[in-house]
Amino acid sequence: MSLAPDHRFFRAPVASIVDVTPSFRRFTLRGPDLTDYGDPGYDQRVKIVFPGDAGLDAMPRGEEWYREWRELPTAGRPPFRTYTTRAVRGEVGEVDFDMVAHAVSGPASAWIESAAVGDELLIYGPTTAHTGVSYAIDFVPPAETGQLLLAGDETAAPAIAVILEQLPPEATGVVVAELPATADTGYLPHHPGFEYRVVGRDGGPRHRHLVNTVAEVAARLVPDGCGALVEEVDIDEGLLWEVPRTAKGGAALKSAPLYAWLAGEATGIKTLRRQLVTDVGIDRRAVAFMGYWREGRAEVE
Repeated sequence: MSLAPDHRFFRAPVASIVDVTPSFRRFTLRGPDLTDYGDPGYDQRVKIVFPGDAGLDAMPRGEEWYREWRELPTAGRPPFRTYTTRAVRGEVGEVDFDMVAHAVSGPASAWIESAAVGDELLIYGPTTAHTGVSYAIDFVPPAETGQLLLAGDETAAPAIAVILEQLPPEATGVVVAELPATADTGYLPHHPGFEYRVVGRDGGPRHRHLVNTVAEVAARLVPDGCGALVEEVDIDEGLLWEVPRTAKGGAALKSAPLYAWLAGEATGIKTLRRQLVTDVGIDRRAVAFMGYWREGRAEVE
């Protein structure tokens, strides 16, 4: 992780905090530094550095920031996590992030729970100088795609929201989302070409809606698939993350009847991947899957 010319650290205070739904809290950061914040689009991933006990000033920001961060004593490392840029308004120096508010279980959830206007964050993200392929964008459908399947849990919802907002109106597909509560199901923006299969768990078991619904939807959209074995990933040891690309970073296929984008808790995404590729028979080059997190574990830094 070295500092590229088209990426850098941005520092800005929180200008507003809005509860969009009971589980989704929107933090708007505003400041002159953010006028240079880039927006490559879709599910652009960035690193957000929280103050923690060490404070933001303890975060290394040079070209070897990650190596230097790893060399710090554990207590001296400001924690960071991965988020999706929700919206960028560079002309006024504003950036939005939607974060899931839940019971405190680590430094990110603790900050989300107690943050106030004026609190500062660091963001490692793209600048306006960024051009070309962004490998922090995982939504890479073929140029000719018949249908899109966007599926995930609450951690994937902000990325799904941006994708829906930025797709052209003629795009078609299905959104399958499992959110914490029924009161959260209005979070995703409307797209005229998409069918929405969105539910709240309301304390029920995780993954049940995703597993049952994704298989049914995929089989309906691609009825003539031919299954293939997938290499199983040990989610306790490895990272469950595969985004089919060409050598130039674009889509792995020129066309596909269905492109599936799956993200969320790794156990559920592993099951969905096997369902789509092995059971339904979707070409694995048309399935992007990202295990954003592992239940019971902090994000690997």
